[in-house]
Amino acid sequence: MVDDTEGRDPLGLVSGSENAIIGTVVCAAVIAYGVGHFDSTEQLSVAIVATVGVYWLAHLHAVTISSSLTRGHHPLQAAGHAVRETLPMAAVSILPLGVLLLTKLLGAGLTASAWTALVVTIGLLSVYSYLAGVRGGLDTGGRIASAAAGAGLGILVALLKVALH
Repeated sequence: MVDDTEGRDPLGLVSGSENAIIGTVVCAAVIAYGVGHFDSTEQLSVAIVATVGVYWLAHLHAVTISSSLTRGHHPLQAAGHAVRETLPMAAVSILPLGVLLLTKLLGAGLTASAWTALVVTIGLLSVYSYLAGVRGGLDTGGRIASAAAGAGLGILVALLKVALH
């Protein structure tokens, strides 16, 4: 199969979509948990960056080891491959984090900022899932069902937020 995303996927969000989804869900989970456990948007932001960073480093290490073991790549070559493959996991947190900080700058409190960022992550999961339906050749109903499944994952995280507080 030919990879037709080269040149049209500069951020790796198509080729690294599983990492983008994991990063989005991790970001949403930290936001959901953080309200009620942190006193400020800044503390929540640090927690998001730290948590997503740890998940990214763990996944980076796992992909590096896997590439060396399964493909026989030299560890440096494997690490380069792993960075390219896993970077979307870290990069995708920029949007929810940006929303969190922007709403704070606009005067919103921690709870309102967190809910806004959480809604954005649900939207991202919906968009990723809808686009997967498009690329998978689904008709309109299938694309909507795919988007609903993505939204459902985000809503599950939101329900976790409600249950924890």
